[in-house]
Amino acid sequence: MRVLQLCHKPPLPLIDGGCIAIHHFSRGIIDCGFQVKILSLCTDKHPFLPDAMTDAYRAETQIEAIYVDTRVNMVEAFASLITQDNYNISRFFSVDMDILLKQTLRKNRYDLVQLESLFMTPYIATIRRYSKAKIVLRSHNLEHNIWDRLASQEKNGIKKIYLNYLAKQLKTYEIKSMTDVDGIISISEKDREQYLSLGCIKPVQAIPTAIDMTEYEAKVGHTSGSIFHLGAMDWAPNIEGIHWFLDLVWPLVLDVKPGAKLHLAGKNLDFSSAQYKKWGNSVILDGEVPDAIQYMNSKDIMVIPLLSGGGIRIKMLEGMALSKCIVTTQVGAEGIGGKSGVEYFVADGPEEFAKALLLCLEEPELTRSVGENARRFIAKNFSYPSVNAKIAHFYNRLLS
Repeated sequence: MRVLQLCHKPPLPLIDGGCIAIHHFSRGIIDCGFQVKILSLCTDKHPFLPDAMTDAYRAETQIEAIYVDTRVNMVEAFASLITQDNYNISRFFSVDMDILLKQTLRKNRYDLVQLESLFMTPYIATIRRYSKAKIVLRSHNLEHNIWDRLASQEKNGIKKIYLNYLAKQLKTYEIKSMTDVDGIISISEKDREQYLSLGCIKPVQAIPTAIDMTEYEAKVGHTSGSIFHLGAMDWAPNIEGIHWFLDLVWPLVLDVKPGAKLHLAGKNLDFSSAQYKKWGNSVILDGEVPDAIQYMNSKDIMVIPLLSGGGIRIKMLEGMALSKCIVTTQVGAEGIGGKSGVEYFVADGPEEFAKALLLCLEEPELTRSVGENARRFIAKNFSYPSVNAKIAHFYNRLLS
């Protein structure tokens, strides 16, 4: 089977959850014995760095990339309000990528074309014109859910109206996209159920991101009680969640544990923000770290205070694989499975979140036990063999 994988960002280097999700799926396709070629967009935020890839990887994937400027242009964004274009999606369309796609489809016959995320759907028309391949949308999130939740949390009236408009527009686009593809791979079972509730009649299969446990050597035994958050700080749900945590949860923790320390790490962290500075030595800004696994292994308790977003949290999977004890929200735990209090802690509301975090600080043996349970859970449910079997079954089902 020959598979063409169209990506909205290069899989490597593994600089965020989206890259990790794409990379592990590419590996899964290859492990299934299928031939894969990758065409990717690259941006200022996600540049194409061939030196970050091995010669074997480049040969195996035949990866090519086209630069597109996806930075928000206020004039174009405002114009989209008038033309009713979906600006969130249209800024990922590149004439150069479209030309490369045409050339690739003319040279080679593919059995299946996989679109990584909704952002690659503008290329469906070209695929249909130049190929008879089945088209699969791999949905990293239901995008309108993110904007719905952001709108529900927004207190500024004008901004709330705009966010609601974006959510409604994206929902309409996502429903249309369901009819334009031959099948959908959701990243979680909850997302699969939502696609069905939206009226999707195409095959939909939930296939999570695989975790290679050999890459996640857990180093347990820390007793310092260090608390940390690791995530891209240019993603709106992460910013929203951390601000909520600092405003409403962190003061409750400091009231009981005045010596507690919170480490914040992730690319594009705003070191100048008064939101962080006002906490003095209790909040430590580590910024972008060179090795996420090493960083997580150096800390004890992971917080993922998400209030919005969709899909599945890749950083939570990684933290669990490294035996981290995690305190998160219902939104943060979506799509993972497992049980609160066993493999992680789910806490919604400032008081409940602070209570769970304080329990972890005060009971180091419990913290260690939950982390060990988390690693076993990931090894059982997110390993390559179990995920790859689902990939092969779904692909063969579509082609049969």
